[in-house]
Amino acid sequence: MREIFERVLATGVGLDEAGILEVLRSPDEELPELLQAAHDVRMKWCGPEVEVEGIVSLKTGGCPEDCHFCSQSGLFASPVRSVWLDIPSLVEAAKQTAATGATEFCIVAAVRGPDRRLMDQMREGVKAIREAVDIQVAASLGMLTQEQVDELVEMGVHRYNHNLETCRSFFPNVVTTHSWEERWSTLKMVRDSGMEVCCGGILGLGESIEQRAEFAAQLAELDPHEVPMNFLNPRPGTPLGDQPVVEGPDALRAIAAFRLAMPRTILRYAGGREITLGDLGTRDGLLGGINAVIVGNYLTTLGRPATEDLALLADLKMPVKALSATL
Repeated sequence: MREIFERVLATGVGLDEAGILEVLRSPDEELPELLQAAHDVRMKWCGPEVEVEGIVSLKTGGCPEDCHFCSQSGLFASPVRSVWLDIPSLVEAAKQTAATGATEFCIVAAVRGPDRRLMDQMREGVKAIREAVDIQVAASLGMLTQEQVDELVEMGVHRYNHNLETCRSFFPNVVTTHSWEERWSTLKMVRDSGMEVCCGGILGLGESIEQRAEFAAQLAELDPHEVPMNFLNPRPGTPLGDQPVVEGPDALRAIAAFRLAMPRTILRYAGGREITLGDLGTRDGLLGGINAVIVGNYLTTLGRPATEDLALLADLKMPVKALSATL
């Protein structure tokens, strides 16, 4: 396997699906070497900087879709109810995010896709944030039309998040109210518009190791600017509420495999790392291919305090990416 690592390191060309699967099947005793190889690839092709981001929900809960992992679906008996965030609160959240040193603030809405009301509120919110604080604004509003893509570009949204969630073959087991292809179509329009594409998913939904490799290969084909790495944090009242948590070594193998599949991509720690990896595993992932972090809380679950993540980055001597470098 060492030859495989060295080829990725030398060329910056990621592993194919077979190579990804080989990494995911590697034994525990090879994990330190695997993480070191992924870290070497990250350092060569991405550099030492870590991009820090905060997220906030503009519209929480009441979503009409049936994503089986999500407590924001209005179809499940989960405790999250529909709430809209006002613009002053949105601006305050952006200011607090910038105060942590974050370079990006992502506005998220639990919807199938944005209606006119949401697009108008986005326009007002993005304008207010840009006037109040020096931070990049990203968005995650579900599936888009071409007109909505164009409008977000005109607002100044620089990056759009729309996760594929899992591989194409497993997707119908997780979502039945829309298709994997519909998500792919939105992502292609976003990429063609010039906005940066942020696309990842959740590991531990019940997919096989082979399907995990399929997912990494499909993300590599899309070639997103950023891939959020989420690990399922089972939510009460959802169909996956009793799903077991991904084991720490499997999570670290996946981080390394995704890095070796996408050497030049921002690989971001997102939801579930706290219960899957804990503090020590979080450190191992940062030394095994991760080069971006969501700080603070997630949409419906608690994360690590931003101060702890920033202290860890300082301890590892990993500089936080400056905003000026992303403009």
